Amino acid sequence: MDYKAYFQTHRDQHLNELKEWLSIPSISALSEHKPDVKRAAEWLAETLKKAGLENVKIHETNGHPIVYADHLHAPGQPTVLVYGHYDVQPVDPLNLWDTPPFEPAERDGKLYARGATDDKGQIFLHIKAVEAILQQEKQLPVNIKFCVEGEEEVGSPNLPKFLEAQQELLKADAVLISDTSLLEKGKPAICTGLRGLCSLEVHVHTANTDLHSGSYGGGVPNALHAMVSLLDSLHDAKGRVTVEGFYEGVPELTEADHAEFAKQSGDENKLKRDLGLDELYGEEGYTFAERTGARPTLELNGVYGGFQGEGSKTVIPKEAHAKITCRLVGHQDPQDILNKIEKHIYSHVPTGAKATVIQFEKGNAFTIDPSTPILQKAAEAYEEVYGTRPVFTRDGGSIPIVETFSRVLAAPVVCMGFGLPDENLHAPNEHFNLENFDLGLLTIVDFLKRV
Repeated sequence: MDYKAYFQTHRDQHLNELKEWLSIPSISALSEHKPDVKRAAEWLAETLKKAGLENVKIHETNGHPIVYADHLHAPGQPTVLVYGHYDVQPVDPLNLWDTPPFEPAERDGKLYARGATDDKGQIFLHIKAVEAILQQEKQLPVNIKFCVEGEEEVGSPNLPKFLEAQQELLKADAVLISDTSLLEKGKPAICTGLRGLCSLEVHVHTANTDLHSGSYGGGVPNALHAMVSLLDSLHDAKGRVTVEGFYEGVPELTEADHAEFAKQSGDENKLKRDLGLDELYGEEGYTFAERTGARPTLELNGVYGGFQGEGSKTVIPKEAHAKITCRLVGHQDPQDILNKIEKHIYSHVPTGAKATVIQFEKGNAFTIDPSTPILQKAAEAYEEVYGTRPVFTRDGGSIPIVETFSRVLAAPVVCMGFGLPDENLHAPNEHFNLENFDLGLLTIVDFLKRV
């Protein structure tokens, strides 16, 4: 079957359909958009039906709905579960968008809209690939299921419970996810590792009120000074985290690991120029790709307290605050890491200050052996369509639900992304390169046939 001709013939129709979906502001984090999230789920359900999927159902949760569909008419063949999400990030700052975020616009071979690459555009490829096979051949080469949620951008709070409760419904031989990216233009990548995540807040208090720095300066503890001292204690001069036991469960990189990371390492000097930096920073003894893909981190995401308005105010602040996230690898347990950081903080609080720690989100790291047969099928599909074999990468980001799928369903997870790293996901002017829209459709069809 000439799928290239089929997709070219239907290209305008497909893009117009995708634009309809992208026009729905399904922002899961903002309560005022709850009706829009539901409308996006309903649009998805109807589109799955039109594509030929069966048993389409919108499953309500305590938050936003999960959409399920299947087509199970390939006896003796594997079952592939496609996962994605239809919710999107908030759009702030709105003034930095060149065109309105929910008025999709094509410019220079790119489709601009919130959700274009993360993740409506990518999950849409799977729907249209399945539809194309059914249109052309009247049957699928595999059994297929779709599970598409509306809460990924807020940490998927209800999906794990749904997976546990619906294991029989979602049972599959492999899970297929397109929510990652190529290495760069024309260079596909298959993600074989995602870092885990945990987060916390630290609050430091000293006196019962802000104090005049002339009357009290030098004689009472300053909450900002205490916070700076406390946060400085979390790393040594070589970028290594000093929390006792932090690196337990972190695998050492093998020679093969170093070689694989070398394949995905870009020009670090160019990276510095692009970012306007004199130097990169991180744990001594590792490249940028290794630091961001295979090593754990402890990062300060926000530190605030005291006077922050225009001009000067001679005040000794009574409180200071910090937000911290960690990216985790290997067998690091998020709860264990949070407990160790909390213990470190309480044992390093400067004299005259009191600290409070509040723990938040937790997600496990994910890894899969690149030699897993279905990943090799994915590599063959990329190579057939893109003309080059993909690199197996370990990404620095976290998609905690990937590990949950792998563990609960006991199935390998194939991360076949079609975005590009510079497509501004989560930022103004998010877009999807339409070259990868076209090649992605062909790659998914080829992959399903190989499976």
